[in-house]
Amino acid sequence: MTSRSYDVLAGAPDSPVLLHVPHSSRVIPADVREGILLADGELGRELDHITDAHTAEIAAAAAAAAGATPWQFVNRLSRLVVDPERFPDEREEMLAVGMGAVYTRTTHRAPLRPAGFDPAPLIDRYFTPYAEGMAAAVAERLEATGRAVIVDVHSYPTGPLPYELHGEGPRPPVCLGTDAFHTPPALLDAAREAFGGFGGLATDTPFAGTYVPLSYYGRDPRVSALMIEIRRDVYMSEPGGAAGPGVQALGAALAALVDAVPPHPAA
Repeated sequence: MTSRSYDVLAGAPDSPVLLHVPHSSRVIPADVREGILLADGELGRELDHITDAHTAEIAAAAAAAAGATPWQFVNRLSRLVVDPERFPDEREEMLAVGMGAVYTRTTHRAPLRPAGFDPAPLIDRYFTPYAEGMAAAVAERLEATGRAVIVDVHSYPTGPLPYELHGEGPRPPVCLGTDAFHTPPALLDAAREAFGGFGGLATDTPFAGTYVPLSYYGRDPRVSALMIEIRRDVYMSEPGGAAGPGVQALGAALAALVDAVPPHPAA
């Protein structure tokens, strides 16, 4: 029996906000590690590049500072186990570089797993339960408050990595990822206000979109979502280094965004 790969950290009962932190962990179970081709040193360097380091700390700082504590859904395993934000099928454009729901290539496009690797066991063991857990967390916020507001907390390197399909675009200190159906203008405006003090921000560059469980995606307007992508030099040493004072400043900004979300749906 596989233990649960994520934590749901309770917030205020009347808070509709769910901070989603999918890529902050470096943990890889031993049996999954066996299927990865990289030597330990190479794997450590890959984790430095691919992990959204310290984003769980940013979310925790926001939860501690917010007037109404948001809920948190935090992945406790590395995205090298499964990436819960990818489509699990041919809809995923990152399959083109071997980085679908189960990665077969590294950030530098080197082999990560053997040719012909079957992703199905990892999908069944980790991806599907994670997706179901996130959908359940959204359902609970809908039941409790009549809405759910997912804020997806990510980071990205200052310079583009070879795996990026759209790495030629601007790389502002803060990127806000949106969805035409699930990101209402008021939520985007609140994020621009909250994160306006970090030296610049842009929308959907270098990364676009935001995470919504597939059971709600494009179907339920009560589910709002926004992705916060933070350029790593804003708060840490790259790649994979220590956090700096930017963590607390970003946590305060994220708390301001949380506090800008009204507790109940607009009439």
